[in-house]
Amino acid sequence: MRAAVLHEIGQEKLEVLDDVEAVGFGPGRVRVRVRATGLCHSDLSAMNGVLPQPAPFVPGHEGAGEILEVGEGVRHLKPGDRVVICWLPACGACPACGRGQSELCLAGFMNAGTPNFRRSGTDVFGFAGTGTFAEEVVVDAGCAVPIPEDVPFDIAALIGCGVTTGLGAALNTADVQAGSSVAVIGCGGVGVSAVQGARLKGAAEIVAVDPVASRRESALRFGATKAVPPEELADARQQVTGGEGFDYVFEVVGRSATARTAYENTRRGGTLVVVGAGAMDDFLQLNMFELFFDEKRILPSMYGGGDVLRSYERTIALWRAGRVDLAGLITHRVPLAGINEALDQMRTGTALRTCIEI
Repeated sequence: MRAAVLHEIGQEKLEVLDDVEAVGFGPGRVRVRVRATGLCHSDLSAMNGVLPQPAPFVPGHEGAGEILEVGEGVRHLKPGDRVVICWLPACGACPACGRGQSELCLAGFMNAGTPNFRRSGTDVFGFAGTGTFAEEVVVDAGCAVPIPEDVPFDIAALIGCGVTTGLGAALNTADVQAGSSVAVIGCGGVGVSAVQGARLKGAAEIVAVDPVASRRESALRFGATKAVPPEELADARQQVTGGEGFDYVFEVVGRSATARTAYENTRRGGTLVVVGAGAMDDFLQLNMFELFFDEKRILPSMYGGGDVLRSYERTIALWRAGRVDLAGLITHRVPLAGINEALDQMRTGTALRTCIEI
């Protein structure tokens, strides 16, 4: 079968090969025919080494498709079922799951060290235990979440990561209050989803911050009340909040520099939500006096900060009701053979989300 493979960490291009085999099928596992997958910035971060991932590997973790085969013991799925790939499934038995924090369950991360593919006798891993830049993938049954027949594969793929992460940051982690002021730093697919979440919660002012003009224009269409490049954030803060700072600031870049900017633009007693996935050696510096004196809440948001399955259901309900725009997030479409074109679109910021049709 075909799959896009990164041979070594640090390479900028993927090689689309037709001799890759999906492996690992057995009890408790399912084989999925991938139909659509989104390109998430986390895929780039894994490729360049910011996020740890063994190589060679098949990137992709934001996918949807249909079940081809189910292993022994799998009762809730059958061949032909439409599913979204969940890269962070809850085991239901660990302490995090027991506390109702299933987004912190480590079971899914354990899958990242098990090869999902093989080529010429060599193990090939799947990013985050999945690897959706492939025609087929074998995953634990818990990673394949059934979706209704009316949800298109491209929409379902977005729900698998970016939309759930961005919406959840506003709805779950921050619990944005009606009438509040919000700034979102970084307005790709995840950031724009955070904008939509803040709008759903009734934020009065939503300032989108991004260096790319097309992304700023998109943020306005999705509910931002103002959109500025980073160098104009200080002026926007003055205009919107009288210089006090925003009630909520979402950092959706994953860098200490932007996190520091986000902190400085959060009002005293306000909330900074860290959504971007950054590097382990990139440290955010805060002095102990400001941490105490400003009483700003710093809330990391992992995969939307809530129960993943409930978040999927909520997003589908909101999409059906026309309360969130998911189709509009897909600004580009390419076949698997054009995956490197999609990578360039992500790097240059010309795409909110590119859908890879497989």
